[in-house]
Amino acid sequence: MTAPQGQVPVTVRTFAQRFSATRRGARLARLLAVQQLTDWGIVGGHDAAVLIVAELSANAALHGRVPGRDFTLLLRYDDEAGRLEIEVSDTHDAEPIPKLPASDEEHGRGLLLVEALADRWGVRDRRGPGKTVWAHVATAA
Repeated sequence: MTAPQGQVPVTVRTFAQRFSATRRGARLARLLAVQQLTDWGIVGGHDAAVLIVAELSANAALHGRVPGRDFTLLLRYDDEAGRLEIEVSDTHDAEPIPKLPASDEEHGRGLLLVEALADRWGVRDRRGPGKTVWAHVATAA
């Protein structure tokens, strides 16, 4: 009889949830991301990741909204690489375009914040209608 093999430690953790494409849905996405990052013990990069989730979720609810369709948040945390991957998918076809708003405009800086805080970010097609906006953030546990 052979000895049982030890379990391989989990190094990649995921969290995925659909939210209504509303302000309330965007707020809930941010709050649940805070809780999940805390549960995973992420300290370094925590604030940047939360702000990125907040901005991408707000964009999905306000600009990517298609009536009757939700948006999805996916968090993927790789312990060994020390990297958090954030993905927000919506069903609107228009790609987000970062722009520099006039100094007196109250909106339009969300993607500039994402660009400043993320190590990398981008947009890709998703399966089905719409797009996925993703960002990578270096973390420390």
